[in-house]
Amino acid sequence: MTAGASHRPVRSFVRRSARMTPAQRAAIEHRWPTYGLEGAGLLDLDAVFGRRAPRVLEIGFGNGETLITLAESHPQCDYLGVDVYEPGIGRTLAAIAEKHLTNVRLLRADAVDVLRERIGPACLDTVLLLFSDPWPKKRHHKRRLVQADFVKLVAASLAPGGVFQLATDWQNYAEHMLAVLEAEEGLENLAGPGNFCSVRTERPVTKFERR
Repeated sequence: MTAGASHRPVRSFVRRSARMTPAQRAAIEHRWPTYGLEGAGLLDLDAVFGRRAPRVLEIGFGNGETLITLAESHPQCDYLGVDVYEPGIGRTLAAIAEKHLTNVRLLRADAVDVLRERIGPACLDTVLLLFSDPWPKKRHHKRRLVQADFVKLVAASLAPGGVFQLATDWQNYAEHMLAVLEAEEGLENLAGPGNFCSVRTERPVTKFERR
């Protein structure tokens, strides 16, 4: 949200209540100190990962399927995941530890706050937003995450040549995304003006796509 705005800011999540399994709870207790990022202020990602490498942020990583698969298959890249859903965080932490991944870190926070307060300008190479809540009812469209202020934050976080990749299975939301993204001067549609990307990049098929 831009400074001085008087309307309610869009949040990247609506907190879901769900019970954690004992394994998920144990993963958060024992693995978060190693793989979770706390604190305030801009992150020094070189220090976090101990190297300078291509950086990918996944907003709303859910059960961690995409994040873990990409991190495992691309060890030359560093991955940040942001979410607030604790069962998913626990599951993802357990998978990171099981696979001995050193190139993944998690943030338990709202993505808007992370982009505004924790991520420096031009320091990400890719941002992934896969199947965020489409809020299909018209009266709820204002709750959609992909709005002008949010997209401006993403654009500012991307290094030159960086990519913002989005996916949705709702046509109306796809059209909304396209309109908002093409209105952002800091981004260029790689598929051409008015077009959707017809080829899925090398990310794994999510559980939503398998349904």
